[in-house]
Amino acid sequence: GSTWKFLGLSKSERIHRIVVDPRDGNTAWVAALGPLWGDGGERGIYKTTDGGNSWRAVLPGSADTGASELVIDPSNPNRLYASLWSFRRTPSSFRSGGSGSGLYRSVDGGETWQPLGAIEGLPKGELGRITLALAPSQPRTLYVLVEAKKSVLLRSDDGGDHFVTVNESTNVHPRPFYFADLRVDPEQPDRVYRLSTFVEVSHDGGKNFETLAGWNDLHPDHHALWVHPSRGELLISGNDGGVGFSNDRGQTWRYVSNLPLSQFYHVRYDMEQPYHVYGGLQDNGSWRGPSQVWEAGGIQNHHWREVDFGDGFDTMPDPDNANRGYAMSQEGYVSRYDLSNGSKRMIRPAADDAAVPLRFNWNAAIAQDPFDAATIYFGSQFVHMSRDRGETWTTISPDLSSNDPTRQDTATGGLTPDVTGAENNTTLIAIEPSPLAEGVIWAGTDDGRLQLTRDRGGSWQSLEARLKGAPNFGFLPHINASRHDAGRAFVVIDNHRNGDMAAYAWRLDEYGSKVRRFDLKGVDGYALALVEDPVEPGLLYLGTELGLYLSFDGGDSWVRFSQGLPRAVSVMDIAVHPREHDLILGTHGRGIFIVDDVDSLRRIAREGVPKAALTALDSTPGVLYIAPQPAGPRFAGDQNFVGENAPYGARLSVWINDPTLPLPDRDQERA
Repeated sequence: GSTWKFLGLSKSERIHRIVVDPRDGNTAWVAALGPLWGDGGERGIYKTTDGGNSWRAVLPGSADTGASELVIDPSNPNRLYASLWSFRRTPSSFRSGGSGSGLYRSVDGGETWQPLGAIEGLPKGELGRITLALAPSQPRTLYVLVEAKKSVLLRSDDGGDHFVTVNESTNVHPRPFYFADLRVDPEQPDRVYRLSTFVEVSHDGGKNFETLAGWNDLHPDHHALWVHPSRGELLISGNDGGVGFSNDRGQTWRYVSNLPLSQFYHVRYDMEQPYHVYGGLQDNGSWRGPSQVWEAGGIQNHHWREVDFGDGFDTMPDPDNANRGYAMSQEGYVSRYDLSNGSKRMIRPAADDAAVPLRFNWNAAIAQDPFDAATIYFGSQFVHMSRDRGETWTTISPDLSSNDPTRQDTATGGLTPDVTGAENNTTLIAIEPSPLAEGVIWAGTDDGRLQLTRDRGGSWQSLEARLKGAPNFGFLPHINASRHDAGRAFVVIDNHRNGDMAAYAWRLDEYGSKVRRFDLKGVDGYALALVEDPVEPGLLYLGTELGLYLSFDGGDSWVRFSQGLPRAVSVMDIAVHPREHDLILGTHGRGIFIVDDVDSLRRIAREGVPKAALTALDSTPGVLYIAPQPAGPRFAGDQNFVGENAPYGARLSVWINDPTLPLPDRDQERA
């Protein structure tokens, strides 16, 4: 795994399964699901016989149909089973099922495929997602979980010639688009695992299931399960909370707590010393943790505190008291918490008119007024303002979305209806008050609207038509109001939900009278956040689906920043601490990263890149503190994750142009 080689299928976008021929490592098959948000791409089953140098589509999909599963008979690798799935997701809907969905069998190594249908025992009519699992100890036994108008679990003991229905309970396939995996014990063909909200097991070939990993064992919503191929007691579960291990076939579980895999949507900070960082995690609540700790050992798991549960989104501390704040979960459920006494209260705005229900995005908008700690803003299709920390609300805008009824479909899901709120549309997803001018508020929606008020909601101006090259109905997830000019703001549009992976970003001046679109050629990933440095206006920070980019010239050119940051990570949100001058990154997949003190970057933006072989940049004052041993065992091994503290003492930044000069992390003594 030290190095990797690209092998093709670049248009597949999503590959669900890879199967390698046990007789010949150069022969493999790939189940390519294809693009989620649009038609086309490389879909279906592909085969290589030359180690991936070339691929053939042996079971092609179609514009909206890809391969969702592929299994191989270990006793006869020429026998394969595959399922195709017709689906489509849009910003406001999801459809599972269609004429392209089906189950297929090959007996000649994937060269030809036979459709299996009602004659073999599958449900009649339109099908959706189909999950497959072979019994390793009895390879002619095949379990098939089929989404249909009436979903069923099927079993075949003759390699797919005939299927019998073993389970047709109403919850046999509850949320096929979200979790739909089956596994079979390597020694017991009647022991079947099913993944859903919990890990479930059947001892009678799928007729009945019982819960193995419930609410008090591992985080619910299980998406992957590995069963040891020869020791069936060893299980690994992948779920919405991380990874769990079992050594006794799921009777007990050990949570893996040393993997930094957090999926943050937003990031904020307070002004404590040391300061805290805040953010909400996908299906893992809202959290507060220290940016560093004044003790030995670094930032450990027990230093983090959950302030609310649910699908965590923006988490916003009260400027007057860091123990108080606001935490948000899905569909606009926002609460006010107080860590000093453990209290929590729901403060979501109610509709002014019962005939006009409020629409809240999965990841709704919230903002703190920069001039009054008690005033906050919240977004439905309207902007709501509270001057008493959420006790009461006033609506200060008309509907700022397109209010397009075709984008407000609550009956979504396809064959299996599923209303999660993730498809809520025509809603606000960004509210940004100016830190320089009271009453100036920018707002963005999930259907391409950009709005501005300069009188705290007395009147609103629509600005999206001025965004040159903006796609229709894109998401405006991030607006950054300048700290240098009250009429300036930075905006990004994320259009990947419409099948467009390009990066879009603009600068607006004079309250939108002047607009500049940034040239983002060479930037990988669609744009998610753009922030102007609060001290040096020429320094810009751009977060994309695939990393962090900096501009030292006001957006004329961009360079990837990768020091200490994974090569490809989704940078969802960016903040700059005003006192410590730290750059704080909220990533969707690898937790929170802090770039200590960006003053040296500001100098480069201000003066240009140094030309000398070695240039000493700005130094940062250090804090002297005693670092006692923290709570817990001194020798804890590697069972918990430990975040890095900021380096102790004063920091000196240098710019090195001479490759012969030693770097501190490579040759500390010479450096």
